[in-house]
Amino acid sequence: MSSTRIAPLLPPEPPSGFYAAATKIYPRETRGRFARLRRAAVVVLLGLFYGVAWLEWNGHQALLFDLPARKFHIFGLTLWPQDFLYLALLLIIAALSLFFFTALAGRLWCGYACPQTVWTELFVWIEQWTEGPRHKRMKLDRGPWTAEKLLRKSSKQLLWLSLAAYTGFTFVGYFTPIRTLGAQLATLSVGPWAAFWIFLYSLATYGNAGFLREQVCKYMCPYARFQSAMFDKDTLIISYDEARGEPRGARRRGSAARPQGLGDCIDCTLCVQVCPTGIDIRKGLQYECIACGACIDACDDVMDKMGSARGLIRYTTEHALHGKPTHLMRTRMLVYASLLAVGTGALFYSLFTRTPLILDVIRDRNALYREVRGERIENAYTLKVINLDDKPHRYRLAVSGMNELEVLAPSGLIEAGPGSVSTIAARLQAPGAVAGGVHPITLTLAAVDAPAIAVHEKARFIGPQS
Repeated sequence: MSSTRIAPLLPPEPPSGFYAAATKIYPRETRGRFARLRRAAVVVLLGLFYGVAWLEWNGHQALLFDLPARKFHIFGLTLWPQDFLYLALLLIIAALSLFFFTALAGRLWCGYACPQTVWTELFVWIEQWTEGPRHKRMKLDRGPWTAEKLLRKSSKQLLWLSLAAYTGFTFVGYFTPIRTLGAQLATLSVGPWAAFWIFLYSLATYGNAGFLREQVCKYMCPYARFQSAMFDKDTLIISYDEARGEPRGARRRGSAARPQGLGDCIDCTLCVQVCPTGIDIRKGLQYECIACGACIDACDDVMDKMGSARGLIRYTTEHALHGKPTHLMRTRMLVYASLLAVGTGALFYSLFTRTPLILDVIRDRNALYREVRGERIENAYTLKVINLDDKPHRYRLAVSGMNELEVLAPSGLIEAGPGSVSTIAARLQAPGAVAGGVHPITLTLAAVDAPAIAVHEKARFIGPQS
């Protein structure tokens, strides 16, 4: 029976010299459970990105960051600049999630959900479809320009450019209503800023996913540099079992490795060929590894063919590799999980109990008070009423905190349209006998058509000093 050793098909050696050009990486196609997981992540994430922009909700785009109007529409929820706290809380939750999952299982974000990984995977699929598998792509790049090469290369570039352009269009469609943006593009009437951002994001997608690829992960992404600070000996990372795999060497299929003085690794280099960043996982953990699991799928397939147990390359911990017990739920994990649960709970509680109404009370600064007929004291205020709801409402103003205090204006109901800001002049009066000095009061604005919508704002009523 012939040996199963596979002659490595590697890219040409880079030119000598300190400032050598980057060598193009030709990732080999692979199949397995991690490959299926990556494909599912690409389909789901890109499906959401390209699809959600076209969803409608209550008469407007479901997810729209309307910067000129300073409104963020998020599936029926409208956020204003006053709701900046939610963005800060969301960023804190994202950071805690990154800490938690990195400490648990390394660069899961990079391998499956990072936009650079997702779009690069899609661009590589297009490259494989137009130029063929790895050995054909390498042969095509080495060969002279022919009609076939021109056709394959131009087809790839056309598909890349089309996908990049649609990606830029979709990205801008989250800031400008995408249907309006599409109509403007069809009539070539799109505004200069929208055109600029479509071009810039298209160019970034085309360059990063089509050409830079792993160089973004290795040289431009800061996460690759500080990830090790979040690792410890109980973190699940992709590792090569050196004790089991060494010494490497070719052997016949089905033959035992140890009697021949060999380890399970047959040195086929498939783990290197499938790696999208071009590293050799057998050299240990490296910052370039994005934890995509491609090397695990390739090695498991080889182990199946050789009749050896899977797991020569696997997700494991440094403690497990050295025969020590692994503690996945350790102190730092419990701290991260607790903070993450508290932050997430606070965000959802705040959103569910959020009142879609803001009342700002500004005292008249021209006069502390006025004496009017009937020996009464009057204070004037300016009310800023912001209706954060998607529906119009009518509000009634009431006051408390002081005896015999009356609302003279507004005399009727305050009407506010959806997402509107209204400026209302308000006047409060009280008998002079009880109005002396400074009195803390509370102004209450409640919707008559939705009793649950009500806000309370503190103010002061000032009268003459006795």
